[in-house]
Amino acid sequence: MPESCKFLILIPDGMTDEPIPSLGGKTPLEAARTPNMDRLAREGLTGWVKTVPDGMKPSSDVACMSIIGYDPQRYHTGRAPLEAASLGIRLTPQQVAFRCNLVTVADGKLTDYSAGHITSEEAQQLIGTLERALGGAAGRFHAGVSYRHLWLTQGHLNAQCTPPHDIQGQPIEGFFPTGDGSDALARLMRDSVSVLKDHPVNRARVAKGEAPASMIWLWGQGTAPQLPSFKERCGLSAGIITAVDLLRGIGRLTGLEIIEVPGATGYFDTNYQGKAEYALEALKRHDLVFLHVEATDEAGHVGNVEEKITAIEAVDRIVLGTLLPGLARLPRWRLLMLPDHMTSCAKKTHVAGPVPFVIAGSGVRAGGAATAYNERGVPRSTVREAGHQLLDDVLTIGAN
Repeated sequence: MPESCKFLILIPDGMTDEPIPSLGGKTPLEAARTPNMDRLAREGLTGWVKTVPDGMKPSSDVACMSIIGYDPQRYHTGRAPLEAASLGIRLTPQQVAFRCNLVTVADGKLTDYSAGHITSEEAQQLIGTLERALGGAAGRFHAGVSYRHLWLTQGHLNAQCTPPHDIQGQPIEGFFPTGDGSDALARLMRDSVSVLKDHPVNRARVAKGEAPASMIWLWGQGTAPQLPSFKERCGLSAGIITAVDLLRGIGRLTGLEIIEVPGATGYFDTNYQGKAEYALEALKRHDLVFLHVEATDEAGHVGNVEEKITAIEAVDRIVLGTLLPGLARLPRWRLLMLPDHMTSCAKKTHVAGPVPFVIAGSGVRAGGAATAYNERGVPRSTVREAGHQLLDDVLTIGAN
């Protein structure tokens, strides 16, 4: 393929789902109106791919590392180190980074993994208070975005920790860390309750009828990963558009340009139009752009079926509706679209298994007999096992 070919990788996070009774047994993707996705599926090359290797958890960090072209079995060390990189934090070889969620607990149950999607401004005040009260030689707190923060320490790497979005509505007592250093981790999490309880930020949130940040939840730990640059790996200049720290972290570690889009929130109110427009603009200076949309995943985590359908339709109507005419004006282009993993509205968490993909554009011949882009419309006749190799396939189709 000539060097002038431009590549766009669109990742609607957690877009696939399980059949839902209220939708007549359809998934949100099947129920949504997606004419652009469906046309791509009929005219492009489709199939299914394992973005998460067997034996690894179906997390966004693992799955997105695969999509960006890195074997997670070789390079993945944990979620939190990627988010540390996003914040510009360089971990020493001895440091272990933990993801530190601000969560809501009521009557002993974890009711919200995001403390009502607390604002970054509010969260920074809370993390600052936690650092002054509980930070020190044992570990330090670092504020991130919204409910997503970090705790850095020098141990407990092999503790078994549970992601809070996996246990919504369940009693927290059964899910505190176990194993290596778990007593210290659990104690820190419990101690955070008294620090946060009467904080002015939480008092104000409760007065407005919003969820308070009741405590911290530690998980996703790991040490600094060592990733070769994307330019070294693929020989291409690339950028990434995302509002999510872990994707930004992968981008920083691999030398991608982190493209800032005003109004990109990583939530339902994100700037879909801006993301698509900035992606097309970025293709003027890069060979390849990764475009990640988080809203579809967030809807699944809160079990909001209608919001997930709305987000899917926004990806189709606004993101693809803007990208496809722009790409068509280029001499040569190619698009890959796939979710990183399935996010179940019923279970409110990620579900293991392959995901459907579609490749379209210059040099791509239709294949796979897809009738639409959804869980039933893309035939499962073949499943590609090595998800990290899919990007290589996209780059080399028609090269021989």
